[in-house]
Amino acid sequence: MILRILKSPQLYIYLSILIVLGVSTVFAMDRLIMPWYTNYNEGVTVPDVTKIDIEDAEKLLQSYGLRHVVIDRRPHEAFPSNYVIDQSPDGASIVKPNRTVYLTVATSDRPMSTVPEVVNLSLNNARIQLQNHGLRVGNVTFESSRFRNAVLRQSIPDGTSVDRGTVVDLVVSDGLGQQRVQIPDIVGLRLSEGQRLLRDAGLRVGSIQFRPTNQIEPNHILSYSPNDRDEIFEGETLNLVISEPLNVREEAESGGIFEGDADIIDALPADTLRPTSPPND
Repeated sequence: MILRILKSPQLYIYLSILIVLGVSTVFAMDRLIMPWYTNYNEGVTVPDVTKIDIEDAEKLLQSYGLRHVVIDRRPHEAFPSNYVIDQSPDGASIVKPNRTVYLTVATSDRPMSTVPEVVNLSLNNARIQLQNHGLRVGNVTFESSRFRNAVLRQSIPDGTSVDRGTVVDLVVSDGLGQQRVQIPDIVGLRLSEGQRLLRDAGLRVGSIQFRPTNQIEPNHILSYSPNDRDEIFEGETLNLVISEPLNVREEAESGGIFEGDADIIDALPADTLRPTSPPND
């Protein structure tokens, strides 16, 4: 039975017909049906709608048979409010009809952000936190403290509402306070010599006050504070009390004393530092 079917000429005729129909179907799908379905022979050149008002952009896109969606609004220094900043697809792109063009539009409203607390965070984590809130890190200055790269202070308190992009300055630990140092014996020394010893020990000079006395020569260290311990952490500050002649009366604010100034002060006569009170009759 099977041999009779295989030898039948009708079988080969049917097979030939099926092959022809299959090839014809594939050809029709490729050349006729799919191009019609995908608009293969049709295309629209996207107009450039940046740098124009959003209303004009909408009309222009509609005239090209395209749709649009505003996906973002943000302030921009170079564009007036309601002007298109960016578009996707870009201008001159060829797309199918009825394609959606996504627009970014300028706005006059400045988005706000709340400043996070970054004190006690590492400098790197503080940068990340501020950037996540749309803020920028400004000046980073260093002070001595025991925890290296830890944020000690921030210029804008946490919880403050500010414009996005606002700069926040940070004060960061330089790690110099990780060990305790011996306070050098500076009482009785000239101010310049005491400053040098404190600097060499890794300590800082804070406020300097003058006290009239005849028990020690002018511009010498009478005492310092805090003075309740022999060792303090490296980078800490000592406040100094300096001698001046007993008959000197301060008429006006003389300003701060800085490192390096003590040698100049010592070289001046005592009566040039402040006016001398008139002698008693």
